[in-house]
Amino acid sequence: MTAAEHYDVVIVGAGNAGLPCAIEAGSRGLRTLLIEKDVRIGGCLHTTGGHIAAAGARRQHELGIEDHIEWHLDDIESITRGSHRADIVEVAVHGAADAVDWLDDNGFRFAAGTPRIVYGHPPYRVARTYYGPDGGLSLLETFTKMLNDQVEAGAVEVWTDSPMIGLVAGADGSSVSTVHVLKRGVDVEVSADAVVLATGGFASNAELFEEIEGVPLVSAAHPTDTGDGLVLARELGAALQGQGKFLPTFGGLPHPTTPGRVQWEDRPVLTTPERAPWEIYVDRAGSRWVAEDAESIDTKERALIANVPDMTFWTVFDDRGRQESVPMVVNWKPADIDAKANVRAGVFKADTLAELAALAGIDAAGLTETIERYNDAVVAGTDDEYGRTFLPAAIATAPFYAMENHGIALLTYAGIDVDVEARVRRADGSVFSNLYAIGEAMGGAATHGHAILSGMTCTPAIVYGRRVARRLATLAATAPNLRSGTSPY
Repeated sequence: MTAAEHYDVVIVGAGNAGLPCAIEAGSRGLRTLLIEKDVRIGGCLHTTGGHIAAAGARRQHELGIEDHIEWHLDDIESITRGSHRADIVEVAVHGAADAVDWLDDNGFRFAAGTPRIVYGHPPYRVARTYYGPDGGLSLLETFTKMLNDQVEAGAVEVWTDSPMIGLVAGADGSSVSTVHVLKRGVDVEVSADAVVLATGGFASNAELFEEIEGVPLVSAAHPTDTGDGLVLARELGAALQGQGKFLPTFGGLPHPTTPGRVQWEDRPVLTTPERAPWEIYVDRAGSRWVAEDAESIDTKERALIANVPDMTFWTVFDDRGRQESVPMVVNWKPADIDAKANVRAGVFKADTLAELAALAGIDAAGLTETIERYNDAVVAGTDDEYGRTFLPAAIATAPFYAMENHGIALLTYAGIDVDVEARVRRADGSVFSNLYAIGEAMGGAATHGHAILSGMTCTPAIVYGRRVARRLATLAATAPNLRSGTSPY
């Protein structure tokens, strides 16, 4: 094992929380080490849409959009039904406008038309969601420039290809003294006055996901989201928060080559405002379980997790539906469905319902009976089972199609329990004095509750990244022994 120098702060994870934390820490005079397990920085910024939500940012004022922090907080309370961490959200929402203005001051490229109201999941009352033209990569572009400035100034050191493999508690048991890092294949021991876990979620760790969330994992998350920080913090006695609040993102076709993942580029269009559904949704038994034309995708997500234990379902339609309801998959034309049927994983076609069921793995008798009842509802003009009102045509024109979908994990709701300052907590409520968790490492339920909120993954990550760094700089300024290794945290 190789010993390394002592740092004021070690930040684990160079993603949407770790990058602003390192930038802020370096700019405030802290000797900072940023470590990243991947060979490149960015983490989930390579895959996320990078939405930020803020009430009262400068760009809203310039566009004449009236908004208030209280409105934002009220919207969150309404959408989550009070299931979020009010203390965490209060901090994030109060700091959001400053975070957006900070990005603006540092050259962030805003997408045309932002801020805007984002629909699909329950929307906010006013336009307060921002993002760049390249999604999360737009944030990474701005963060990279700012980070490079701190690296060139000698304030921040960055290690890539360097996963954290261990955390060692201090002698008093209430702090962390050492981080073990596998720096490009070499086990390095790093001492620090404070450690910040910005390691993301665990939606690319099937075993951990099923243990904590209690449902099988099908993921579209970044491959490095394996819960390293959560696992190691839990070994030290950290508690978890947010269990039981997981809400799947609604629907994804199976990846052609990788089990347990979906291909995000081939996203089914399942939101009613975007496309009125001619299909029905069925489970393995061939049974429906929701009104397919429900206006809110949130309604469908809740019905899926409540009624379909393995979260696997099929959209079933006929040839007329294939031609009339477009697009069923992002960037697919009706001819693409025909061309990919029985070729691409998860897309099936047959001349009869019985043959279709056999190909797709659906109970044939159940599917046939369900479609008969649905067709009767179309004729009657009313769906007494689920209250669907859009009933355009019977599913009766061969050939018949089925596309396999699964509720997918883009983020994880459970995470490391923290106090309002982001200090990691044990089950008894006591805190580790110098161990922090920010971003998705603290769990999406803290900021989303049992819901999905526009901008409330990226926004709290940025706000808390900067907030923790400012706290550490303030503590360092009042601690004469900081650089001797005696932690004030």
